[in-house]
Amino acid sequence: MPKVQQNGGGSGSGRGRRGRGLRVSTSLAEINVVPLVDVMLVLLIIFMVAAPMMTQGMAVNLPTAKKAPPATAENVTVTIPAAFGQNRIVQIDKDEIRFEILEERIRQVMVNRADKSVFIRADQAVTMQQFMSVTDKLKEAGVEKVAISTRPPDR
Repeated sequence: MPKVQQNGGGSGSGRGRRGRGLRVSTSLAEINVVPLVDVMLVLLIIFMVAAPMMTQGMAVNLPTAKKAPPATAENVTVTIPAAFGQNRIVQIDKDEIRFEILEERIRQVMVNRADKSVFIRADQAVTMQQFMSVTDKLKEAGVEKVAISTRPPDR
């Protein structure tokens, strides 16, 4: 709302040199949102670039398969890294766990699922014995189907 101010002239009539008795001035009471929008857009871009980097799992060099169908459903994925022989650590989706508690954790994950299947992502350096020990633990936990994740061959 505009403010009405009296001119501070020397005469008693309240009129200045040019005959204006009252002066109307407006105050700037609006918030400038342009800098706010700029900052928000920069933050949005930063988070869009950083988000894929935060969902990184274990680095696994998958074996190749020429005729492997692509995975379509949202399944539980167990990752066996190349260092499994030394540290006995596997990954269920994004959680790294010790091999000794794999059976218990898979039971907890599968308790409310109708589809009792698991995808295994195993590094090429994993031995067949290590792969089979993980598969045995999964079967003991009640997993009905075990699928092996591969990558398509380079063309």
